[in-house]
Amino acid sequence: MRALERRYPRPRSALNWERPWELLVATVLSAQCTDERVNKVLPDFFRNWPGPRDLALSGREEVEKVIYSTGFYRNKASNLRKTAKIVWEEYSGEVPKTMSELTALPGVARKTANIVLFSAWGINAGIAVDTHVKRISMRLGLTQNTDPNKVEKDLIQLFPRDKWGDVNHAMVLFGREVCTAKNPGCPECEMRGFCPWPDKK
Repeated sequence: MRALERRYPRPRSALNWERPWELLVATVLSAQCTDERVNKVLPDFFRNWPGPRDLALSGREEVEKVIYSTGFYRNKASNLRKTAKIVWEEYSGEVPKTMSELTALPGVARKTANIVLFSAWGINAGIAVDTHVKRISMRLGLTQNTDPNKVEKDLIQLFPRDKWGDVNHAMVLFGREVCTAKNPGCPECEMRGFCPWPDKK
């Protein structure tokens, strides 16, 4: 944690958003897609559908067309339109603030819920585990699990609760910039001294 904090004293998500609803949409779109690509799609998306009511009343094909480049566009469009309808009708247009309510929304799993709860509301309900977090956790010997939910359970026992959201953001940045999947920057890594990963350079 200290090593991550030295490198990233104020880690933040790379997704562009201003309101909780925008963060929820952006995070759903980011599944199997880069944040950079999602950020390019978001202006056009929110120009067409600024809020959940607008999206709930949208046509499926027009949403698919706008988000096509993010991949899995049919699934994402379907889930986002269903989620928009629920948020508008059941939560008066406000993104819910609990893990159970968020994960009940179509297309929203624990990873997305954790990101929204922390970044939008400052709630540390868990640690969002994506490919970067999982890879780094396994290399550092923090977990032997590969299932994201089991990795999360291991991590929340190791880090103080008030750091959970920052752990995710910092690990994602670290995974993109240093501990990459291919050709990791081991020589410049401040964790090299205690990293047990056998393939480190």
